[in-house]
Amino acid sequence: MTPVHTAAQDPVAVIEGLRVEIGGRVVLDGVDLSLRPGRITALTGGSGSGKTTVGLALLGEYPAGSRVTGGVRVPQGLIGYVPQHPAAVLNPARRIGALLSDIARGRVRHLPRSRRRTAARERVLDALDRVRLPADGRLLRRFPHQLSGGQQQRVVLAQVLLLGARVVVADEPTTGQDPLTKRGVVDLLADVARQGIAVLLLSHDTGVVRALADEVVVLRDGRVRDAGPAAASGRAPLGGAGRGGAVLDVRSLVARHGRTPVLDRVSLTVGAGECLAVVGRSGSGKTTLARCLSGLHPRHAGEVHLDGQPLPAGLRDRSRSQVAGVQYVFQDAKAAFDEYRPVADQVTRTAVRLRGAAPAVARRDALALLSALGLPAEKAARLPAHLSGGELQRAALARAALARPRVLVCDEITSGLDPVARDAVLGLLGGLLRSGRIEALVLITHDLGTAALADRIAVMEDGRVVESGAAGRVLGAPEHAFTRELVAAEGTFAVPGD
Repeated sequence: MTPVHTAAQDPVAVIEGLRVEIGGRVVLDGVDLSLRPGRITALTGGSGSGKTTVGLALLGEYPAGSRVTGGVRVPQGLIGYVPQHPAAVLNPARRIGALLSDIARGRVRHLPRSRRRTAARERVLDALDRVRLPADGRLLRRFPHQLSGGQQQRVVLAQVLLLGARVVVADEPTTGQDPLTKRGVVDLLADVARQGIAVLLLSHDTGVVRALADEVVVLRDGRVRDAGPAAASGRAPLGGAGRGGAVLDVRSLVARHGRTPVLDRVSLTVGAGECLAVVGRSGSGKTTLARCLSGLHPRHAGEVHLDGQPLPAGLRDRSRSQVAGVQYVFQDAKAAFDEYRPVADQVTRTAVRLRGAAPAVARRDALALLSALGLPAEKAARLPAHLSGGELQRAALARAALARPRVLVCDEITSGLDPVARDAVLGLLGGLLRSGRIEALVLITHDLGTAALADRIAVMEDGRVVESGAAGRVLGAPEHAFTRELVAAEGTFAVPGD
């Protein structure tokens, strides 16, 4: 997936003050909604709360006899709709191959006639690949009724992608489905978002919402009752995108504090779209490792490669792009801000210094990202002392993400937070990784429950990596005695995906 960076985060669909009345009954009352590329917004609420009416309004459709005020703007392309029952929008008399080919041919009419057939087929095969359907003749020869419900959903999404939609509205896509099928739908919609498409998820399934959403908007009686960044459920993986090869490669890293050895030949890699959790006791070398990666501990030996290129050990020896490439978020967010300057100004400065952005552009990007992370402009204009710890942590994440880093290193940023605040921060991190604003995430933590959300875990003891592997394997069947000790001390917990 092409990374979706801050500068491209202008909304692809906006609803402003939408009010819908039918026969004197208010169905929607002053609904505001903004959808951004690569982000999943969940619209939740009970039956009759107005979710489907909002989704259809994006398509320009309203119930018969409606009186509509307010605005719906779609400045950047088409809206795709995946209904609760996808078979209802598939022509039952046409084979799947024909349904997709008709759309693809319409998209290549600008090409010379001799190239259209090949180009259309390539588009169909690409769309099938993007929705995880086999591009074989057997599927293409089937009629819609010969597919499972999950396959029908994927075909509808393939049509949406072929049309070039920038927004997908998924209306109750998991209703009445078993857990395994639900998991497949979650993975599919996450894939769509990773392709830079905005997703509006209409659902009352709280588990699915928590697993997917970057932002949750709650409707009740046609009104927005609550809105804000989604909290991680504690079971929603942070990474798993699998967008490519290694972004960060650490080779035989050795570091000291004075004469005291701290890191002893540490080697690890982090792939694109991946979250690596580094766990261990206090004093095991986790923070020193994080500081070496970000250039804050220059007195080390060994190599740190970013996208295959070696990074100088010290921050002062790194180029501006190299500094931006690996960003570090400290545990103490308050200490990381100048207490005498407004938070928004400090976040803006990152884009000016590390990206060379014009001040006006940097300001716009900073405010847009802060707003997306739940800090509106009026709050961001305050001094750090006037923001809560959780709000400052979000601002610190925004500041680091605004550099458009390849790797984000977070050092114990959830330590000392209550469960609600911790889950909110983890939800933000997952959103940044899923949207492509960061390519890889290194999470330094002593909390195995948090580490369980990563793709892979590296366990450190006495400056060495003593065990590493997939999170489920390391925590579910640890091989090293020290890891078994950590798991036993943590107690019983659920590993994502089990």
